[in-house]
Amino acid sequence: MPQTVEIRFKGNRRDFFEWEHEDDPLKLNEPVVVAVDRGLDLGRVNTTGAAALAKCGGCTSCSPEDAPSDAASAPDTPSARPSVVRRASVAEIAQHEELRRGEEDARRAVIERVNAHGLPMRVSDTEWQWDRNRLTVYFTAERRVDFRSLVRELATAFRARIDLRQIGVREEAARLGGVGRCGRELCCSTWLTEPGPVNLALAKDQRLSLNPAQISGGCGRLLCCLKYEHEFYVTSRKRFPKEGKIVQTLLGAEKVIAVDILRERVSLRTEGGASRVIALLELRDEMAKAPTSEPSA
Repeated sequence: MPQTVEIRFKGNRRDFFEWEHEDDPLKLNEPVVVAVDRGLDLGRVNTTGAAALAKCGGCTSCSPEDAPSDAASAPDTPSARPSVVRRASVAEIAQHEELRRGEEDARRAVIERVNAHGLPMRVSDTEWQWDRNRLTVYFTAERRVDFRSLVRELATAFRARIDLRQIGVREEAARLGGVGRCGRELCCSTWLTEPGPVNLALAKDQRLSLNPAQISGGCGRLLCCLKYEHEFYVTSRKRFPKEGKIVQTLLGAEKVIAVDILRERVSLRTEGGASRVIALLELRDEMAKAPTSEPSA
């Protein structure tokens, strides 16, 4: 049975392939040459075996319409994944690194031509396919851009197929990388391949500052990590009385001013204006012992 592997390319781009040599399995981080649409590309093994199969669940890379038509792909399987052609040699790795060094020059050349055409788009990154048959240009734009004449000009200049891909600011941050507020490399450029929706309600539920400068990431959007602990806060808050509620304690009627989930403390204020902070367990004990107020006649 062929070995299923996940291959990592530049900018955290990943795809799934099959390695036919079962007796000589691929290892993690091993450089390989793979069959892609209209050519070959070079990447490194990111996941193998059962882990790769689990991550591949629901992907579209094995659908018949997306499978490459090269002879390198398995023709006898109706929905075969593209194939790993071979392990990369030292010379092929050197060629790959040379292309990477030249991509910044290509990006500058693309930016010059974009400015010459007066197109409202920002070029984020460029990526050469290993066989140099394709140059992918990643850009961001506020609206739809007609770049047909630009593509023709770039194809002539680079003598390669030009693929312009419009991406969002989150994907741009994932491709360019960086360090987050936590001091670690951005999640989206390391392990978080599919960021989910993030909205302001997540910050409100966690009682965080709504200052955009404090809850936004390098992409200018809300931090993806806001949702990591959101379920914990929502679940924990159910154990506390709601803010603004009047509770009966041993001191009488008191209003809940604030709750501290992490320290499990509650801030209360009496009708006379006196404030105090009490542990949640102590508050529950007082509420259980407090006499119930008699309804007025």
